[in-house]
Amino acid sequence: MSCSGGSPDKGVNNVRAIFGFVLVLMSFSVLAEPVETPYDEVSLPFELHKVPEAPVYYIIGKSGVPDSVNEGHTSNGGFVVTDEGVVVYDALGTPALGYRMLQRIREVTDKPITHVVISHYHADHIYGLQAFDEHAGSPKVIAHDLALGYIGGDRASQGEAAQQRLVQRREALFPWVDENTYLVAPDTTFEKEYTFEQGDLTFVVRHMGPAHAPGDSIMLIKELGVLFSGDVIYKGRIPFLDSPDTDVERWLEGLAYLDTMTPTPRFIIPGHGEASDDVHEAISFTQGYLKYVRREMGEAARNFVAFDEAYRDTDWSEYEDMPAFDASNRGNAYRIYLEMEAGGY
Repeated sequence: MSCSGGSPDKGVNNVRAIFGFVLVLMSFSVLAEPVETPYDEVSLPFELHKVPEAPVYYIIGKSGVPDSVNEGHTSNGGFVVTDEGVVVYDALGTPALGYRMLQRIREVTDKPITHVVISHYHADHIYGLQAFDEHAGSPKVIAHDLALGYIGGDRASQGEAAQQRLVQRREALFPWVDENTYLVAPDTTFEKEYTFEQGDLTFVVRHMGPAHAPGDSIMLIKELGVLFSGDVIYKGRIPFLDSPDTDVERWLEGLAYLDTMTPTPRFIIPGHGEASDDVHEAISFTQGYLKYVRREMGEAARNFVAFDEAYRDTDWSEYEDMPAFDASNRGNAYRIYLEMEAGGY
């Protein structure tokens, strides 16, 4: 029997198409099932990844800039399970996401969370600290000295930039960031390097900035050869350079250091983008992008080419389809152009 006005095959194909569409919707609904937290529900998938042959776990954020679609989940974070407790690296971009991370930790272990190492005090890496402060026994928060210039010594003394960013996030990321969201200051800061041992593991936290941010710090788990790089490394997303604190030359020096570390880390988890078991591959995108922007904008500045013309005539084809290109690339280029024009070329 055929459907009225059509062939049997067409009718069957229509049924298959509808059935397939329903399956897609069902799959999406499973993936997007909201999870309640004390700070509002998180509807995004929150997959936990594990480093091979190591008690190291990590969560990958969505590519792009924080907004209501990605619920502020754009950065990476992770944790290391030792015999004596859990060391966390970065706390993600909202209290709700920090709580989801805490839930994931509790799926792996019930050991106490002893330390949270913060790569740098940018909003997408620190707002989740509130969840650890309120629901994980206030573990010790470790960050570079320069974090204090941003947040101050306590909640009441946070700097102007921190206050402005919190106002912006309360608008852009409501209800995940709201009037009850607060910033958590570090308990311990360091100048160049901070090393501590827990269980049978050694954690080396090293300052790499000013680079993307003043306090950029990496964390190496020495015996495991696993490195959390923070925003010194981006993968699959345009880096953010449009900040008066960004130091591209120092950033490139840091990447060169990572590229020549001995022994070479066997696994790198970047601040944004996918993890990698190849150090050179992990740093190549960020390194290549920084060098390209400096070269193109430096040549324009040397030749007294106006920025608008220089930007228009630069070949951005390698980058223009990447997340955050529209939001960040022009500002990045202008920031570097001004720096080169002022004599950096």
